[in-house]
Amino acid sequence: MDQKLYDQTLALAGVFQATSLVHMIASEGQCPESPFESSIQSLFQTNPDRVLDVYGDLYGLREGLKKLSKVMGQNATPNDAVVLRYSLNLIQLEHKLQKSSDMLNIIGDRIEKARRGADHFGCTHQNVIGNLADIYLDTISTFRVRINVSGHRAHLQVEENAARIRALLLAGIRSAVLWRQLGGRRWQLIFRRGKVVECANQILRELD
Repeated sequence: MDQKLYDQTLALAGVFQATSLVHMIASEGQCPESPFESSIQSLFQTNPDRVLDVYGDLYGLREGLKKLSKVMGQNATPNDAVVLRYSLNLIQLEHKLQKSSDMLNIIGDRIEKARRGADHFGCTHQNVIGNLADIYLDTISTFRVRINVSGHRAHLQVEENAARIRALLLAGIRSAVLWRQLGGRRWQLIFRRGKVVECANQILRELD
């Protein structure tokens, strides 16, 4: 398997995992804890030796790989279209973020501060998630292009759910940054989607 495509697919799965979990929380009020923890943990992996270290292991990305394969493959549903929209919006926001070095520095500094709480309480502790959500609210959400999360109002109005959604969107941005650093480009999502899906499926077979 082409190593560059393999690494890009892992990072892209990180984006789709974050947005898939966002959609679950918004529509169902909850999401699986294991992929949630893997996505949040990725925010604190700033000097990985390899791409997979960002997410812990392949099992930590299973949800994202499955969603990536389905959304970009032939069996997408209307719910998958929502996840695709969120993912493309995150990639667009990351592109804008790269033009703002000041905001990048602010995000980096504040994630380092949040790391202390993550090291002490664990990365999914309510206080840590709240801090990460505030980072997203104070930075990424100030762009004119914004992600409008749709779902059930009863779930979206729960403060803890709103914080988890914002923290996941920040994690999705982190994966989008990684994807771009690995050579990922938006045009590839159209013209190379078949290869991406094939790669995701091959990785998933490694997990079976």
